[in-house]
Amino acid sequence: MNNKTVFVTGVAGFIGSNLANELIKRFSGVTVVGIDSITDYYDVSLKEERLKKLNGFSNFTFIKGNIADKALIEKIFSEYKPNIVVNLAAQAGVRYSITNPDAYIESNLIGFYNILEACRHSDSIEHLVYASSSSVYGSNKKVPYSTDDMVDNPVSLYAATKKSNELMAHAYSKLYNIPSTGLRFFTVYGPAGRPDMAYFGFTNKLLKGEKIQIFNYGNCKRDFTYIDDIVEGVIRVMQHAPEKMNGEDGLPIPPYMVYNIGNNQPENLLDFVTILQEELIRAKVLPEDYDFESHKELVPMQPGDVPVTYADTTPLERDFGFKPSTSLRDGLRAFAEWYAGYYCKK
Repeated sequence: MNNKTVFVTGVAGFIGSNLANELIKRFSGVTVVGIDSITDYYDVSLKEERLKKLNGFSNFTFIKGNIADKALIEKIFSEYKPNIVVNLAAQAGVRYSITNPDAYIESNLIGFYNILEACRHSDSIEHLVYASSSSVYGSNKKVPYSTDDMVDNPVSLYAATKKSNELMAHAYSKLYNIPSTGLRFFTVYGPAGRPDMAYFGFTNKLLKGEKIQIFNYGNCKRDFTYIDDIVEGVIRVMQHAPEKMNGEDGLPIPPYMVYNIGNNQPENLLDFVTILQEELIRAKVLPEDYDFESHKELVPMQPGDVPVTYADTTPLERDFGFKPSTSLRDGLRAFAEWYAGYYCKK
């Protein structure tokens, strides 16, 4: 990674900003070029806060723009000649895809196609790493979810676009011998995360004295994965591109891999809420006598949701010697302390 140029899309996002920050801190001579369109899908000031930290580094360059702008992506590749691309730009969220499908097609399909095309015409690219999602497993019943499982039953457009990314990357790896690795992230959380995620939304509502809705009557399980574990997994994967090899027919075997990055330990949503409330009280976000029972509402499953996410991380451990290990309590404690400092002291 030393002296490499890394192009990170979605760099003002939760994962992108943390990844860029860690790359700059960890590797000497690394140059990080980041792009983000700073959409108002959630609080823009949070994205600006993340960028402010990165803009202090001399080896970080920020470009405001949309990956769906093909001419802009071509210009960035021509000017900066990235060695590694990490595509994290995407319209996120399952429920939003039900009401705003256009945003998903533009960013997740057209935008990703532009990245693939730029990689195809680049002489400098060594590895394309891109974000997929645990949502590709859809209505699969077998757990834990393995990358060997069929993923042909998406239950949201968001999931369908992420599965499409994997298929598109495979085709480009096969046709143009571009080493690519897809990462299926499982419910990423932590300080300065996405406000549309449950733990963040619950905290906002509880602070306002509003009721929180717990879906599927609390019978959901999620493989919550702390942001530092996600970033560590991405960095390890970035440094090891799938090997280029030819098959017996003399044609390239696609240098293509997909991995799960999850905590491999799904947590019941009600247990999760209990730990969250304890940590919010500890961080003095909420008073000690807060009446949680009167602020909880158990409701049915939402369209596009799945009852359980659970990652089989065996291939990640085998190939990179890494397994996410941050406990839910430690992760939620870090979030609660950040929230107290960022929101409660303003």
